[in-house]
Amino acid sequence: MIALRPILPFAALVLLLSLSSFHSIAPATPDWGFFAHKRINRLAVLTLPPQMMVFFKPNIDYISDHAVDPDMRRYASKHEGPRHFIDLDNYGPPFDNLPRQRVDAMQYFTEIWVVKNTGDTVQLFGRQMPVAADIQPDYKKYFNTQVLPRLYEEVETLDPDSLAAFLNRHGMATDFQAAFFRDQMALHGVLPWHLQRMQRDLTEAFRRRDAKRILRLCADMGHYIGDAHVPLHTTSNYNGQKTGQHGIHGFWESRIPELFADESYDYFVGKPAYVERSTDWFWDMVFASNTMVDSVLTIERALRITFPPDRQSCPDMRLGRAVLAPCRDFSAAYSDALNNMVERRMRAAIHAVSSSWYTAWVDAGQPDMSRMDIPLPTEEERKEQEELQKTFNGGKIIGRAEEH
Repeated sequence: MIALRPILPFAALVLLLSLSSFHSIAPATPDWGFFAHKRINRLAVLTLPPQMMVFFKPNIDYISDHAVDPDMRRYASKHEGPRHFIDLDNYGPPFDNLPRQRVDAMQYFTEIWVVKNTGDTVQLFGRQMPVAADIQPDYKKYFNTQVLPRLYEEVETLDPDSLAAFLNRHGMATDFQAAFFRDQMALHGVLPWHLQRMQRDLTEAFRRRDAKRILRLCADMGHYIGDAHVPLHTTSNYNGQKTGQHGIHGFWESRIPELFADESYDYFVGKPAYVERSTDWFWDMVFASNTMVDSVLTIERALRITFPPDRQSCPDMRLGRAVLAPCRDFSAAYSDALNNMVERRMRAAIHAVSSSWYTAWVDAGQPDMSRMDIPLPTEEERKEQEELQKTFNGGKIIGRAEEH
């Protein structure tokens, strides 16, 4: 395998440090920047074995272009944002009690409430009120049939009769007039749990030989795995807002690769690897990223103290507008102090993306990719994509905006 070289030019997406006479780009720069997400997906394709390359190479532009769709969906759905991060500092360390399986986590973090006949609102179950061990199996059945299907709906009400039937079986009070749930899992992000679901969906798409769905899921999968390799996607201090370092998010993941990726990054990552235990693998990704958070923050803070202030922010032009961005010398000093962490995480992301695709293909029985036809997009699908683009261009991120 030959060494891979950068293919796409940089998009004008970068951390902008606004001052009075300058402006910042709107909307805010997405995760990793559009450039890096597209680059990661494109180069992941080029590492695949010939049996997969025969399908992926002709569709490399689709997989690259649609790598940014998850970021665009953050402007259209409240359910999208939490898929891009997980605030591990909310759970530990240590992380011994953090459920690793997605369904277990959804049950653990979902609160069940009732409105008593007296009008009082009372919580029955949730993270702070765990289900007793003796009724856990029955509660899991109730949760999977009555609560789980509603978690991504706008309405959070529950059928009071079904809940009353469950409570009756275990001798618990049923003097309530209404029931509802609150999803607390999404508050601090669901990234590794969402990747579990996507891996299963992609394996099934390969098994069914559904070419269109394979491409969509691979493009999305590449995006989320890329996010899992960004340290600041694993902490509640995601933009340095808690330590007076606002803007560090884009400095790390957008400005540095914009300046240096085409000049010096080594993209040779080798062949994809088969992943035996994908659930543990996804958690290892975010845990590894989380170990780097302290370095990302402390090194930048120390550098700002020692580096000449007038050489930290420089005028630049982006999309025809005057902006301030971290100076090249300052960015280089930060990258060097981090021991090229951004490059290393980007390279690791490329290998992880191709490995996830490869693992799904193997688990599906290695279907013949040379005979997969891709149906043309329907009129409904074209309109959906146009609406997504329109919402992104003129909208505002729903939920927590990881502003740079």
